[in-house]
This record gives sequence, C-alpha cells and structure tokens, in this order.
Amino acid sequence: MVLNNFKLTLAILLAAALVFSSCLGGSPSRTPATRFYVLNSLYSAENKTELTSFAALKDVAIGVGPLKLSQVLDRPQIILRTSLNEIRVADLDRWAAPLNENITNVLVDNLSALLSTENIHKFPWKARIPIDYQIVMDITRFDGMPGENVDLRARWGILSGNNSKILSKGNSVLTEPIGEDSIPAMVSAQSRLLAKLSREIAEEIRRLEEKSAAQ
Repeated sequence: MVLNNFKLTLAILLAAALVFSSCLGGSPSRTPATRFYVLNSLYSAENKTELTSFAALKDVAIGVGPLKLSQVLDRPQIILRTSLNEIRVADLDRWAAPLNENITNVLVDNLSALLSTENIHKFPWKARIPIDYQIVMDITRFDGMPGENVDLRARWGILSGNNSKILSKGNSVLTEPIGEDSIPAMVSAQSRLLAKLSREIAEEIRRLEEKSAAQ
C-alpha cells in the first residue's frame, strides 16, 4: 500500500513539473546546428569563368608545402575581424577540414589548372619523386567581416627542388570584397583570394622557367 502511494505521489509531481515547465515557455530550446564550410578551387563551378592558364609546364614538377598558419588561424572555427585589433571566433561556423589542409589542397588544384600540369604534389611527397620547384608559405592573416572585405597576408618562397636554394620570395597582401552579409559569401571571397595568390605564384614560376630556358 505504501509503495502504491509513493508511485502515485511521484506521478503527480512529474505531471505538475511538466505543466509548470510548459507555462514557463513550452519545450526546451534546441542548440543551433553547427555549419561547416570548405574553400573552392579554380575547378569549381563558380570560378570556372575566371580560369586563364599560363603557358603549360607539363614537364615541370612542383611541390606545394609545407604551409604554416598563424596560431590565430589554426583552429576549426572561422575567424571574423571586428576591428583592427579585435577578432571574433564563430563557434557555430567551422571549417569542414583543418584549414591548413584545405588551403594546401586548393593551391595544388589552382596551380595545376593555371600551369596546365598534373605533375604537382602536396607536402610531404615521397623522396623518389623529383621536384623542380617547392613552394613554402607562412599565412599570417586570412579573415574578414561579412558584408565588408576579406584579407590575406602570406609570405612565400619558391625553392629549387634539388638543393632547396631560394629562387624567389614573395609577400602577398590581398583584399577581396565580400558583397553579401553572410558567412557563405565570406568563404567564397576567401576562395577568390586564394585564386589571386595562386596566380601570383604561377606567374613567378613561369618567369623562373623563362629565365632558366634563357641561360
């Protein structure tokens, strides 16, 4: 009898708690879903009209990497720039893969398209693969604010593949308008920044090849 009374009391208390909860605001709120993003290469549909290849370098082997990101950028979340000295981490807007890997893959695809070659490799490559040019890079800024601009700051070098001699160095400072006030539009603008950077590097490799052929 005591057990039955206990069960009845417990049921009444649970029912009262549910009624009280509904009076306060109904069903509990759900946490917003996390959104994941990737950068696009020149192969993507949105960029295909921009593709203009340089002279084909089918016999030239190119290695991309290592690529280093600043600690501010090396995280899953997308970084928003709120002022010159302030950033905001978008916890619910994240890269679908490590940003370092995503950027490297896009650079490989872009350079392959721009130089019309499939002989391009991502670091680390096997020791037996001969490399003519190795591209190393340090990215210190890759952020922006939806509705405004995105910015890319990168120091890069082109090394000879046989002895790692520095053949050329660059310091790219690039800006691209976003247009729409949204994270997807911002990521698309960042893809366009990488296309600009790829063109700078492709042009320098072409120049080095012309210089080598003239010697």
